[in-house]
Amino acid sequence: MANARKAVGAAAGIAVHVAGLDWQAIADELNAHGYAIVPGMLTADECVAMAAQYRQASLFRSRVVMSQHGFGSGEYQYFRYPLPSMISALRQSLYGPLAGIANRWHELMDMEARFPPDHADFLARCHAAGQQRPTPLMLQYGPGDYNCLHQDLYGEHVFPLQAAILLSQPGKDFEGGEFVLTEQRPRMQSRVEVVPLKRGDMVIFPVNHRPAQGARGVYRVAMRHGVSRLRSGSRHTLGLIFHDAT
Repeated sequence: MANARKAVGAAAGIAVHVAGLDWQAIADELNAHGYAIVPGMLTADECVAMAAQYRQASLFRSRVVMSQHGFGSGEYQYFRYPLPSMISALRQSLYGPLAGIANRWHELMDMEARFPPDHADFLARCHAAGQQRPTPLMLQYGPGDYNCLHQDLYGEHVFPLQAAILLSQPGKDFEGGEFVLTEQRPRMQSRVEVVPLKRGDMVIFPVNHRPAQGARGVYRVAMRHGVSRLRSGSRHTLGLIFHDAT
């Protein structure tokens, strides 16, 4: 994969890689478990280079220290437009196949919104509603840091799926810091899922709701995500959200 991307360019290589994924298997995992792992979405070298961008202040529009807002401990930064080419390529190429899954989900959950096949058209919808600030972000955790359970909504127009790519190697760069999801089904206690990720792996998961099949038909399951306490080391993650913010 690394040699192929060098031959065509990293951004173009991302688009080719995404197009070759088994999207039916990804949809099946999302429907069954509420998330899907895509192993090796980025190479080790790409992860190192992307994590190093965290120190380039000119790439970002804002920085959030989580403890100052009750979000947890650690920090993150939102990228500014124009996005770095790799991040733009990831966001644009992933959106198309995810839009097909999102439209099926909304149909099952009897939700009105539908999503165009091209990301630029969806962003135009967001921007017309005042959601003009880019939402891709990079998160940085140190020892003792964590991220409280939350949802990345940001405005009226919400794309129902998002993705995160782990840029650090568990067991080498850090210990602890597991990505976790909770699922709240009606009249039931919450269920927790710990998502096992290696460096370069991508997880796709719901922003808010997903459909689930029950005895009386399909119903909505509320989802939240977070990161458990980092016991040691340093952890960087790239977050890909497909709607922009107000």
